[in-house]
Amino acid sequence: MPVDFPPWDRIYAFFRRWRDNALVKEFHDRLRARVRAELGRDAQPTAAVIDSQSVKADAVVGTDSRGFDGGKLINGRKRHVVVDILGLLLGVMVTAADVGDRTAAQIVLRQVANAHHRLELVWADDGYTGSLVEHCLATFALVLTIVKHSDDLRGFVVLPKRWIVERLFAHLMRSRRLVCDFERRTTSAEAMVYWSMTLLMTRRRARAGRRDRRMALTTRAVTPACHADRGQRERARGDIADGGPLLRRRQ
Repeated sequence: MPVDFPPWDRIYAFFRRWRDNALVKEFHDRLRARVRAELGRDAQPTAAVIDSQSVKADAVVGTDSRGFDGGKLINGRKRHVVVDILGLLLGVMVTAADVGDRTAAQIVLRQVANAHHRLELVWADDGYTGSLVEHCLATFALVLTIVKHSDDLRGFVVLPKRWIVERLFAHLMRSRRLVCDFERRTTSAEAMVYWSMTLLMTRRRARAGRRDRRMALTTRAVTPACHADRGQRERARGDIADGGPLLRRRQ
């Protein structure tokens, strides 16, 4: 901990209290609504993207909440996230890495659908095919659209809509606490994801505020100069119409 911080156990007590009372998520959701409003969007999204990310787990993670992802060969945990079109987090659930995407999607989509009643469309990859499409339509009134990778394409290809959630994973991996899962409880791991996205949104708002202030100062400094130049031009035109000061002195 930094030297100007209180003892770690006091800070963790606040974190535990906020986590258990869902204050971390509430603070994040209020900030996300404000960011969406500043960008001209409605506070409640109508479309989203779902995906999962498997990460290695530290030794403190017990066997009851960790597993082996055979597809990615990772022993740890899996983060199931739902984001809006802007790439802002709508919901997250952390499970063992051996939990299937379809199984976890039923839970996380229920949570997101209950919190965002205007949500209608969700994009996903090939891992969410099958009966999940009918289940989402019948249970949550959500249209689950699968964005498939074409067999004709070779190498890295940016797929429509799916790059939005991949960018969120890149943002998460820039947080040192999220490179590996160091949390004993999955609820703590979920709270860390919300904290990381909260930091991201606050930085964006701070940069936008500084940019607006610089533009305001620039406009304020340029406007009087423009008025002065215009006044000089008008006086010059008046002198020319009157014959000019030089001609008047010659006369």
